[in-house]
Amino acid sequence: MTIPPIDPWVAAGVVLSTALTDAVYVFFNAAVSMRRRYAAAGWSSTWYVLSAFAVISYTSNWAYVLFAALGAWIGGFFSITALERFAPLPPHYRRDRKN
Repeated sequence: MTIPPIDPWVAAGVVLSTALTDAVYVFFNAAVSMRRRYAAAGWSSTWYVLSAFAVISYTSNWAYVLFAALGAWIGGFFSITALERFAPLPPHYRRDRKN
């Protein structure tokens, strides 16, 4: 099995769009858990718009799935980091460890 040719700009776009998509998904879930209808609806529509680029890119070339996975990891990690910094959980919800 050979790896199809990869355009570095498309690969970077897939990483960026999936990172943003995953971050938006985290914020969407936070809004849903807090029962914030307008915020959840806004995050949801943004989520679908951002995911379109990545899906279109890696359905035409399976190798971009690896870049999508990298972007998803980056987006999840940094969005949780941002939530912890700007909207920390109340003390009774926090865990003792830093994971």
